[in-house]
Amino acid sequence: MSMKSVCVFCGSRPGDDPTFTTDAETMGAGIAANGWRLVYGAGDVGLMGSVARAAQQAGGETFGVIPAHLVAWEVGKTDLTTYIVTETMHERKKVMFMNSDALVVLPGGAGSLDELFEVLTWRQLGLHEKPIFIVNTKGYWNPLKQLMNHVSDRGFADESVLNYLTWVPDADAALAAINTEFG
Repeated sequence: MSMKSVCVFCGSRPGDDPTFTTDAETMGAGIAANGWRLVYGAGDVGLMGSVARAAQQAGGETFGVIPAHLVAWEVGKTDLTTYIVTETMHERKKVMFMNSDALVVLPGGAGSLDELFEVLTWRQLGLHEKPIFIVNTKGYWNPLKQLMNHVSDRGFADESVLNYLTWVPDADAALAAINTEFG
């Protein structure tokens, strides 16, 4: 059986609460400790850098994917186990998705939301059955949960779309849920 891979979508900034960084570090170290490979956006800044460095420090495999136009901006982390430079953002998302078995969303901004909504849409369309975990660190994603319920309540998505997201309060809960999923 091949190594399981966990794709982490998260911010290229650290946010306004140190708990976001702590959860990113817990996620990276936990992925490595479980013998899984980290798949992420290959940046060395913000939560992206924190999750990758923690995985590396714990001896884990890392697989990073970054589009050429972001190498300087997100400080491409070239010391990863695997480092891939793509031409476009869409190609980046596709390569990350194709090389993962589970998807995790830590706090982040527009890029993280873009990544989430792409894989959520693919799931809604029946293109995959990979689990999607939303790490709601200190309630960061509460407005997103409200929005998703609103979209369903107002008839723009079937209620089943809400079941494609597994909400967890922190990285430890996400790691436990992934472990259960991987069996």
